[in-house]
Amino acid sequence: MVLKIEELSPYSKHRFLILIISSILISFVLVVISMALYNSSGAAQLDLSRPGYVSIRSQAVTNDNDFENYASTGAINQKAISEFKLLYSKQAAKTKAVDAFGGDPLNFSSLGLELKTE
Repeated sequence: MVLKIEELSPYSKHRFLILIISSILISFVLVVISMALYNSSGAAQLDLSRPGYVSIRSQAVTNDNDFENYASTGAINQKAISEFKLLYSKQAAKTKAVDAFGGDPLNFSSLGLELKTE
């Protein structure tokens, strides 16, 4: 009985390496596209978490008319959890009140926005 040894093609020898390199290249391209969209859409100018905006973070509005932000610092205890659940349920009720499949779910009143006219 004679065993026949087949020679592998260059592609077969480096298949794993090609997979890794192509995965890195695809992820790099996707990151470049997402960063371009982030900057061109104007979202970068609204992002107060960036280091350049440390000085103006205190000027940001933390309480809208009827929307109260949950504190980002503090102890996690039963009182904090109850407070979060209360705030969440208020916002969830507003979200459920909008008919997503009818009318105009993106109009200003559905989004809770006011149009200022001067």
